[in-house]
Amino acid sequence: MSIHDEMLLLARQTKEAGRVIANLSTAVKDELLKNMAAALEGNADRIISENEKDLSAARDKGLAPAMIDRLVLDEKRIGGMADGLREVAALPDPVGEVTGMWRRPNGIQVGRMRIPLGVIGIIYESRPNVTADAAGLCLKSGNAVVLRGGSEAIFSNSAIGDILQGELERMGLPKAAVQVVRTTDRKAVLELLKLEEEIDLIIPRGGEGLIRFVSENSRIPVIKHYKGVCHTFVDASAEFAMAERICINAKAQRPGVCNSMETLLVHKDIAETFVPQIVDAMRDEGVEIRGCSITREFAPQVKKATEEDWHAEYLELILAVRVVDGLEEAIDHIQRYGSLHTEVIVTRDYGNAQRFLREVNSSVVMVNASSRFSDGNQFGLGAEIGISTTKLHSFGPMGLEDLTTRKFVVLGEGQIRQ
Repeated sequence: MSIHDEMLLLARQTKEAGRVIANLSTAVKDELLKNMAAALEGNADRIISENEKDLSAARDKGLAPAMIDRLVLDEKRIGGMADGLREVAALPDPVGEVTGMWRRPNGIQVGRMRIPLGVIGIIYESRPNVTADAAGLCLKSGNAVVLRGGSEAIFSNSAIGDILQGELERMGLPKAAVQVVRTTDRKAVLELLKLEEEIDLIIPRGGEGLIRFVSENSRIPVIKHYKGVCHTFVDASAEFAMAERICINAKAQRPGVCNSMETLLVHKDIAETFVPQIVDAMRDEGVEIRGCSITREFAPQVKKATEEDWHAEYLELILAVRVVDGLEEAIDHIQRYGSLHTEVIVTRDYGNAQRFLREVNSSVVMVNASSRFSDGNQFGLGAEIGISTTKLHSFGPMGLEDLTTRKFVVLGEGQIRQ
């Protein structure tokens, strides 16, 4: 069977299974997820054994230690996957919720009901825990899912997929509702991305290269999140201790994630005092600073920033710093160089805070809080499938509700249109 035929058959099986999953009761879905959690824990030895095959291959290929760490599955991480499924089971079910119902002059009632999207394709790299996390979120929201992980985790992902499918079968449900692509051939991804009749949405999770590849080759709508160039603007009225605390947390707590701060903007009226203070504090955290000419006047030890630095998502302990004339220039900078991820203002000026919230149109905009809070779990969504910087159909951290759409429902009493 060709790769095309194999992927087409897999997607059609998933679509058929999705019809069953879409109509499951909340109680059945929650029982399924809890059973899957217990099965992962009960098969920890098998998962670890298969994971060791991936780790051995990764070491032979000379993968970086950070990449290998992302691949590791031990009892603690498997327990984390199981806990994640239980957390999703405990979340409110969005499917079937009617949002708004209004009566028209002719007496008909019109409302909107949440329904599953159908079949979701997840294309991801490295972390095999995504296999369980994504499956749980898709199933709870009434969707079937096709999971295509990276070749570096093929044995781990396949083992997890087998265990999840086993619980579907045990409950008399179609195992094709959770499909793991078992080939490492890259052509499989290209074939999946052509199947707009079978797959309703693609969510890529990984580096910018993967997401651009998927976006450029897909006939199916794609939830995109190329990178996180997150900004913090310290306004003239900011309380310095608060600003320093927020900035250090945003940059240094976990620099390798998409919600870490990459560029700090400082109001010119406080630059002479605040720039040396924050530069010293950042250096104490091991952060390399690259600054504009004014930044370097007040902190001569700082490296000169280039145009590329304002575009950069470093994902490491490097920070670009620019002094701006005020709020308007800060907003202009964000609009020019930002990636629609997360932007922060630190200020005691209510008017500036409100203007920042109104005029900055990234997916998350904050006042006096670290950009590190830009996360579905931190926002109370319980869990997230990813972060979207695409305004259609979801924007920002995506939870269960974002894996649904809405249809119109109409209730009448025999009315006909005149």
